Amino acid sequence: MRLTRYLLPTLKEDPKDAELASHKLLLRAGLIRPLSAGIYSHLPLGWRVLRKIEAIMREEMDAISGQELHLPIAHPAELWAATGRLEEIGPELIRFQDRAGRAFVLGPTHEEVIAELARREIRSYRQLPLMLYQIQTKFRDEPRPRGGLIRVREFTMKDGYSLHESLADLESYYPHVYRAYLRIFRRCGLAALPIEADPGLMGGTGSHEFMLPNDAGEDTFVQCDRCGYAANLANAVAAQAASDDEPELALEQVATPGYYTIEAVAGYLKVPESRTAKAVFYRAGDELVFAVIRGDLEVNEAKLARALGTADLRPATEDEIMAVGAVPGYASPVGLKNAKLKVIVDQSIPRAKNLVAGANREGYHLRNVNFPRDFAADKVAEIALVREGDRCSRCDGTLRVRRGIELGHIFKLGTKYSEALGATFLDREGRARPIVMGSYGIGTGRLLAAVVEAHHDERGIVWPASIAPFQVIIIVLNEEEPDQHELGERLYTALGREFEVLFDDRAESAGVKFNDADLIGIPLQVIVGPRGMQEGSIEVRRRADGQAKRVALDTELENLGAIIRQELERLDRGLG
Repeated sequence: MRLTRYLLPTLKEDPKDAELASHKLLLRAGLIRPLSAGIYSHLPLGWRVLRKIEAIMREEMDAISGQELHLPIAHPAELWAATGRLEEIGPELIRFQDRAGRAFVLGPTHEEVIAELARREIRSYRQLPLMLYQIQTKFRDEPRPRGGLIRVREFTMKDGYSLHESLADLESYYPHVYRAYLRIFRRCGLAALPIEADPGLMGGTGSHEFMLPNDAGEDTFVQCDRCGYAANLANAVAAQAASDDEPELALEQVATPGYYTIEAVAGYLKVPESRTAKAVFYRAGDELVFAVIRGDLEVNEAKLARALGTADLRPATEDEIMAVGAVPGYASPVGLKNAKLKVIVDQSIPRAKNLVAGANREGYHLRNVNFPRDFAADKVAEIALVREGDRCSRCDGTLRVRRGIELGHIFKLGTKYSEALGATFLDREGRARPIVMGSYGIGTGRLLAAVVEAHHDERGIVWPASIAPFQVIIIVLNEEEPDQHELGERLYTALGREFEVLFDDRAESAGVKFNDADLIGIPLQVIVGPRGMQEGSIEVRRRADGQAKRVALDTELENLGAIIRQELERLDRGLG
């Protein structure tokens, strides 16, 4: 491809509204252009990279018996109503009606559609297991699109769905997808970290995210510095503190005038915050939830929602708290009885003795509160947010809180969707049973951006050879010099027979050409310039490290293809 005929609108300066390195470079290198908030056009250079990423995905999914199909983006709303997600997802789900008044949604994912397809087409256990996947457009009305392609509204996803006759069969197949995802990321030049994750609104018995550790990432996870345990912050568990063995003392009411925060009360009463009980109120549907947790800990709302079995969770208002007889700032589960109140106790509370808690009286607290002696709970659950420096639950290591970019997410869905939509099969005894499902997704645009986050320098993008838009860029430093022009044309014709070649044949200065070549990051640069012409050579330079070698025109030019192949193979091996 000749650069004079190619749509490659590079920019000299960083766009003002771009913060992440990938966002800046994808715009500057002419791979994407914004159309609206969170909606981007992929220009020819970016589209070439995406097609290579998709080719890797197809190879790896086909290798685990995947079958590619294509599903509609417009879904009948009744499918989503049947699974409960029509209301659960909220405004991120775009709803609309056709001219006949039928309700539809724009698909942000396709579990409902796959379950409906399975309902219609799967009859017998003999058709299972089955892995179906697609690479297709999705739409989610993100409230705060950010980071270029990191969080968008319209995006392309490789989403796969496996169908099984039993949970055991899903458990057996799931590791194949897990390993295939690691291969996809590695072939794209990324060392992804698998972490345990919260299934969230997707549901199911378990899930894993694949994370690229990156300080600019919007996801938070924890990792043990010893055993390697890693989990999303919403799902992470720390080791429990040892149970106190001191005797339970009698309840005692003490005045705490003007002291109502955990820090202030603990300081006033001269006790550590770990010897207090924190009251946190939430509204979950029609219920008011009283979460009780040790004072030095914070409630993990994702864990609390999971313990309650609902996604409809928000902080309670002061009026809602007072309506059940509690006093904001001095609330206590002791003596608080209300049919509309559900008490959830964190696992830290039964292990602690003689805590300070509110007295449900303005300006007073209680000493020596003990569970379950002094109050009851509807449920005891692990609802604490893991903190930097907590002990690992699997070894004696220390948990570190890190940030990262989510590259992919896989789920063991179980029968949530098949049961809701009536997708059943006849087992070996002729009984109808719900199909067991797995779901597996990778956002292609986000993966593209993550590669740029991981592979760039101060000059621009440094593409891994496996997904580079072109393998070679020919740079003729002075197109007006007949000898340089003629040699550039010969090289373009010869190398173009075997490699993907971009030919910078523009009438621009050498500085502009070098800057653009470094910016767009093509792995190998073949440079034709006046110094080389005088010496009878051309230069082959690696973009990644700037290392260059001279190729003699009279003796080595016919072996240039072999030199290029050797360099590309070396770069490929560098992916690990």
